[in-house]
This record gives sequence, structure tokens and C-alpha cells, in this order.
Amino acid sequence: MAAADAAWVLSAAGFALAMSATPGPNNAMVAASGATFGIPRTLPHILGVSVGFPVMFAAVALGAGAAFEAHPPLTRALHWIGAAYLAWLAWHVAAARPGPQTEGTGRARPLHFIEAAAFQWVNPKAWLIAVSGVAAYATEGGRVAAARVLILAALFLLVCVPVVTLWCGLGAGTARILRTRRQMRLFNMAMAAVLVASLIPMLTGR
Repeated sequence: MAAADAAWVLSAAGFALAMSATPGPNNAMVAASGATFGIPRTLPHILGVSVGFPVMFAAVALGAGAAFEAHPPLTRALHWIGAAYLAWLAWHVAAARPGPQTEGTGRARPLHFIEAAAFQWVNPKAWLIAVSGVAAYATEGGRVAAARVLILAALFLLVCVPVVTLWCGLGAGTARILRTRRQMRLFNMAMAAVLVASLIPMLTGR
């Protein structure tokens, strides 16, 4: 591998790691799920995020993004659908209870694989990462390079699995420290607040 190619891979890997590790809707949701349901039950959610985002990134980079740019009403509709879905998720995260009490109160289960994967299409942070990633790492000679897109998508897959699992473990570990229902409720409300805060760039376009 040429030195320039190796440097690009290292830089792209650093970008993927930084974007995956920083707080956002996905990490807040898996942390809350880990605290409420534990790591084993949250594994489908973790895998849905880890696979769903690279697939979404590749699709956006290789053509789906152009369709949204060509049809602004479609983009606005997606933003409002995403906002409504995030608000709904935030409500259920805030209302969730740990352990057996969760059944019948708040959300009774973690997200399934397909739900977590599909969520990437209405996740504002995912769109920001996809757009910035394409611009910074997936173009060559002014055009999108399919090889770079696929490599960057693979890098995201490799880093998302351990990073998202770590966030889930953080939530599960927090649940062991916060032993009272009031403390857990405050933690879930904090995670819900992260989800609500993520609506700001989506609705303001910033």
C-alpha cells in the first residue's frame, strides 16, 4: 500500500472512531437500553446501529443523497418524521424502568436489529457524519470514489461494534451504581435530554 493510501486509511479510521465515540442519539439510546435492559438484550440494537450506519453511509455516498438534494420537500419531510420519531423515543427512554418493572411501563423492550438499522435514516448525527465523511474522505478528483466509500463504510463497521458496545456497558455499569428507581429515572431522563437536544440541528438546519 502506498504511503498516501496508508495515511488516508489512518485518517479515515480516526474520523470513524471519533464520530462513533462522541455522544449522540445512538450512543444515548444504547446507554439507556443497557441501563434498563442489560447488555445481552441490547445486542440486537448494538448490531443494528453498527451495520445500519455503514449501509446508510454507503447508500448516501453512492446516490441516495443526490435524490434528497434534488427533492427538498422529501428532505424536509424526512427531517420532521425523524423529529417526531426521536421525540417519541425520548419519551419512552425517560419513562423506562429497569428490571421487571419495565414491562407495561414505558418501552417494554429494546430496539430490534431492523428498528435500530432503520433509525439511522432519521438520525441527524448520522446524516451529518455521512455528508461530512463523503466530502472529506470519499472523494477523489472532485468525484465520489466508490472504493473509498466502501472502505470508509467498512471502517465504520469495525469501530462501531466495540464503541457502541462500550456505551451500552457504560449504561449497564451506571445501573449498578444508581440503585434507586429515582436515580435510574434521572439517568434515563438525562439520556432522553440528549435525544431531544439532537433535534435542534435537525430542525434549524445547523
